[in-house]
Amino acid sequence: MVRQSQGFLSQLYALSDFLCIQLVFLFSWWLKFDSGLIPYDNPLPFERYVLWSSIYGAMAVFISYFMNFYTPKRKKRFSYELFTIIQVHLISLMFLLSFLFVFKELDVSRSYLLLFLVNNILFISFYRFILKITLKHYRQKGYNKQYVLIVGAGSLGRKFYDNLSLYPELGYEVIGFLDDYQSMHEQSWKNYKPILGKVDELEHYMDKEMVDEVIIALPLYAHEKYPQIINACEKAGVKTLIIPDFYSYLPSKPFFDNFAGIPLINVRDIPLDEFRNRFFKRAFDLFFSVSAIIVLAPLLLLIALGIKLTSPGPIVFKQERVGLNRRNFMMYKFRTMRVQTGNTSDTQWTVENDPRKTKLGSFLRKTSLDELPQFFNVLFGHMSVVGPRPERPFFVEQFKGEIPKYMVKHHIRPGITGWAQSNGLRGDTSIEDRIKLDIFYIENWSFIFDIKIIFKTIVKGFINKNAY
Repeated sequence: MVRQSQGFLSQLYALSDFLCIQLVFLFSWWLKFDSGLIPYDNPLPFERYVLWSSIYGAMAVFISYFMNFYTPKRKKRFSYELFTIIQVHLISLMFLLSFLFVFKELDVSRSYLLLFLVNNILFISFYRFILKITLKHYRQKGYNKQYVLIVGAGSLGRKFYDNLSLYPELGYEVIGFLDDYQSMHEQSWKNYKPILGKVDELEHYMDKEMVDEVIIALPLYAHEKYPQIINACEKAGVKTLIIPDFYSYLPSKPFFDNFAGIPLINVRDIPLDEFRNRFFKRAFDLFFSVSAIIVLAPLLLLIALGIKLTSPGPIVFKQERVGLNRRNFMMYKFRTMRVQTGNTSDTQWTVENDPRKTKLGSFLRKTSLDELPQFFNVLFGHMSVVGPRPERPFFVEQFKGEIPKYMVKHHIRPGITGWAQSNGLRGDTSIEDRIKLDIFYIENWSFIFDIKIIFKTIVKGFINKNAY
């Protein structure tokens, strides 16, 4: 059966990826050099490209193994696979370029390499998507099942059973429950798999039934049974997962961390806590902000000139905001108001028809053009292109006492635009709704999610009725 041959399947995935890369090589070669659709200079011999394509394919497979890409992913969303595919092929291309430089293979077409990279990402993503959809379909039909035994028939075990039944496409089937207090639970027992026996009979049922995973759903007072259960599962080679009895008190998706050699439950899973994710996000921020500054340089100069000619005072307005890890920084904006005295701008909201605004400032605020200098904040590391919008210290102190989880937004760098802003929540809108979307973004960050937010911001436009 498939579930008994995971090692073979991993090798099959690796071979499929390698063959797909070679097919992409042939297609890219035809598109670049034989189709007549793209002009080109005289290429290197075909055999040289075959050699480098084979080396690239081997590197991509090796990096995929290194990144655990060939491990079971039935619990993962496709966005995880897509992001990993992009990472694998960008890293593989970097290694290939390094090899080409070392071996002085300077005549390889750069446009061909770009075409090869893009086609690899597209083709492999497509076949992985089709494969994932196909597997989900067959699992719903009852094939490729994973069999689960739940230890604990109380409210915790039943809650897990109810939730699992909502996702038939994952291909999990509950064999039954084990519990020491069978008669206590039977009164409220309906529409559930049977209670097979007591917890001490776990080894017997793992020998008798085909069990892939054991879910421990016992209350806290039964924690002394955990060593016995885990040892039995380890002996049988069965995976063991524990549902903590206090999971309902956790504010979000928890995960295990390690601190000073001790495993800890981290109550909030933040993808950007991982170094590789922070690295890729920061690299993208630098590339995007530099590109934006270069492309928008004429517009920046025009706005600066307009501000200087229409009202006295500085061109750029600096204001203290709270950023990553609750550290304050100075955020830059084009000045849209007359020069203020004191700290009124730090403690007052801007309102519709605010008399402090200049005529040009009203236009800049309405079109969000006053935010453009924040690309320099991105360069300096204060901000990211995408993230929760930063707030002034005065209002942070006010909101953190009024709005639950408000301070969670400071776990990552603030952004020029964000999931809340791209959904229209800016200006005079609900802070509670903004925080919900900010936390969703923080817990579900991916490179593709950032691209989606940027695209959505551009498509919906920068003009907003709540932007005063």
